[in-house]
Amino acid sequence: MTRAHWISTGVIAALAATAALGQAQRQAAPGPIAVTERAGDPARAILPSVERLFDGYVRDNKMPGIVGAFGLGDRPTLFLASGKIGDEPGRPFADADSLWRVYSMTKPITGMAAMMLVEDGRLNLDDPLSKYIPAFKTMTVATSPDTSLATRPAKTPITIRMLLTHTAGLGYSINVKGPLLKEYEQRGVLPMSVNAQMETQMAKVRPTSLEGFANRAATLPLVAEPGTKWSYSIGLDVMGRVIEVASGMSFERFLQTRMFAPLKMTSTFFMVPQDQVKRLATNYAFVGDNRTPLDPAATSVFAERPSFPYGGAGLVMSARDYDRFLHMLQDGGTLGGVRVMKPETVALGMSNLMPKGVSFGGIGTGTGAAAAGNAMGFGAGGSVYLADVPGGASKGTYGWGGAAGTFAWVDPVRHVRSTVMVNYFPGEKWPLRKEVVGALVADVARRGSAGGVRR
Repeated sequence: MTRAHWISTGVIAALAATAALGQAQRQAAPGPIAVTERAGDPARAILPSVERLFDGYVRDNKMPGIVGAFGLGDRPTLFLASGKIGDEPGRPFADADSLWRVYSMTKPITGMAAMMLVEDGRLNLDDPLSKYIPAFKTMTVATSPDTSLATRPAKTPITIRMLLTHTAGLGYSINVKGPLLKEYEQRGVLPMSVNAQMETQMAKVRPTSLEGFANRAATLPLVAEPGTKWSYSIGLDVMGRVIEVASGMSFERFLQTRMFAPLKMTSTFFMVPQDQVKRLATNYAFVGDNRTPLDPAATSVFAERPSFPYGGAGLVMSARDYDRFLHMLQDGGTLGGVRVMKPETVALGMSNLMPKGVSFGGIGTGTGAAAAGNAMGFGAGGSVYLADVPGGASKGTYGWGGAAGTFAWVDPVRHVRSTVMVNYFPGEKWPLRKEVVGALVADVARRGSAGGVRR
């Protein structure tokens, strides 16, 4: 699997067929470039390479629209947007407050929420998971996870650290195979939403609470001995239940109380309110170069209450809101004079938290965690660079990407951050991260110290 997420080429074809409801696939007709926030926008002067790139994506009909939020040093956030949030007639221009499915970019938010509880003394990274969810006390490990359900007893207990770093041995319906995949599907261990058609089937078998989900996940064999291997997983979804138990409040309420409200993240939802659906982008499926609506905004599954809040892939957010989250991390836990985490807690969450002896070889270029010779680690729900990349990310750069093409990262050394929002499957249809980062680096280099970037 070349993607860090759960949409494979074969699944895309099936999803596109479902979305088209039996109609022939169509390629969206090219239209004129539609760009927002032109007049007097400082981003145009500061980020001309990024602006040209965004306009080119829309001009070449690679996507209906795109939004980026960029933080350079102590400057106010720079927003660039091109195109619209859907091909449907009458859809609005994309802008900083448009809503996008961020899928796995939910994971760093859940990870940092857990770090808040570490700071509070309610969690310890090396606590056994069974302290909070007793069903995980006695686990088994599949001896041949790709072909058999034969198991042996696990030797090591799962810890909070392992949940945060995908080293617990838990699987994911996106990467398990054979009979184990069937078990995930039959037991409804499917913490994701795609569209209304698929949700009708998935909701029939999925638990209706985080407690039920976590307890059911504990009945499945692990794909590896805990603490021995990095394997992309449902760990951050299970972490949502840990947060509930440790905090004494619902996962959603904890996020709203401790993170979203203090940071003024007013456009972050597990369920988009009906009066805000007009801001929601349509999600598309590509088969070849043809794209078809997969989850149209007007009938989006994200405007319905999910079975439970998915801490690994459930949020819809604006570029402005995700930038506020990254800005808080960049500034050591404070934003706008409001502190939500201590600097040392942020630094710990953005450090390599993996168990000793476990390595992370990278996965998927869209996440920023491609192997490509870069030394990578994993922190609280996101990848971490372990060394400087010449002409690129600094050691300590932290972030992740989403299945529908979104990506975000923060470089705490250079004080640079980036959030880019699009919505289409597969998220790596276009080399978006590589091209956007290249354009951003070129713009920053052109400005030099005048760009306000700390070095």
